[in-house]
Amino acid sequence: MTLRRPICEGTRALGHAGGDNLRPMTKQRIVVGLSGGVDSAVTAYLLKKQGHEVVGIFMKNWEDDDDSEYCSSNIDFVDAAAVADVLGIEIEHVNFAADYKDRVFSEFLREYQAGRTPNPDVLCNAEIKFKAFLDHAMRLGAQSIATGHYARVRFNPQTGLHELLKGLDTTKDQSYFLHRLNQAQLSKTLFPVGELKKTEVRRIADEIKLPNARKKDSTGICFIGERPFREFLNRYISKAPGPICNDKGQKIGEHVGLSFYTLGQRQGLGIGGLKARGAQRGGGDHAPWFVARKDMLTNTLWVVQGHDHPWLLSRTLQAQDASWLSETPPGTGNASAKTRYRQADAACHFEASVDTSFTLTFGDAQWAVTPGQSAVLYQGEVCLGGGIITTG
Repeated sequence: MTLRRPICEGTRALGHAGGDNLRPMTKQRIVVGLSGGVDSAVTAYLLKKQGHEVVGIFMKNWEDDDDSEYCSSNIDFVDAAAVADVLGIEIEHVNFAADYKDRVFSEFLREYQAGRTPNPDVLCNAEIKFKAFLDHAMRLGAQSIATGHYARVRFNPQTGLHELLKGLDTTKDQSYFLHRLNQAQLSKTLFPVGELKKTEVRRIADEIKLPNARKKDSTGICFIGERPFREFLNRYISKAPGPICNDKGQKIGEHVGLSFYTLGQRQGLGIGGLKARGAQRGGGDHAPWFVARKDMLTNTLWVVQGHDHPWLLSRTLQAQDASWLSETPPGTGNASAKTRYRQADAACHFEASVDTSFTLTFGDAQWAVTPGQSAVLYQGEVCLGGGIITTG
């Protein structure tokens, strides 16, 4: 479905890069992923004001129970269409739900059933937002696409490569979720709000009277919204109850199925009021319990007391299925890495294997390194890429 809006002409040049590396841009036809949120709305506004021909696309990625209280795609589309109306641009509603189930959701379920904890937002970006969406935009005659991600892209003339940089607002940086993009995708992608603080994005939206200027940021997983996660998984993964054991090997409870727990989890264990049996490392009798290990062979969930219990700390990790933004792995040496989103960069030593796997060794032990999550490498503000954690 396409809603027609008159396209008119219009801040400073917002190119592929941050700060002093802005690329002078000729006027382009740019397709913006309008999600209904304020970030993508301001993205469209900035590009249109710069003088580009801007077209909005609303991506529908999930159809199951879309009329429930948790899936809000209909409301989001109304918000996106209202933004398009204010900005005077076209918007098209595109259904990528089949692609999403095939490319993202099926892998998501496989990982959970194997006892790992995948990050569907990483896969969604690589397979949907910067593949299916990009392909669709190119068919519409676009020269570039743009989204409301807090990240930046810079062309490095010395290497001839496009680089993915952290967003200038360190509290909102989303480069972690974008680390699987490639050179072809980066070369056609713009992240205008990556140059801004979130407070400035809100200010701009208020100033131009966007209807979603004060809309709350979404925090749920990219395709299911903010529903109770265990309730959602119950629909697709069968329960296989088993023992919960402490680090002494004592059974202290029963879990509902290993797929429903992740390392470092504190809530929802059903043992919150239980005291430790005997002295526990990392905490006293009343210290909180955390998931520390999942044994798929014996269907046992291992828990420990205390945030800093040794079972929760790792100095090394292995990762596989690596993806590098330069399309070649970095050389062996020092870097920094995140093993989960919003984690501070941690100094580490990187060593690649002959295949697509690598090892990271940290100076400071990392907390709850979780198989299935992404280990993402950085050199300063430049994101190098990363891989899927297998062991920590």
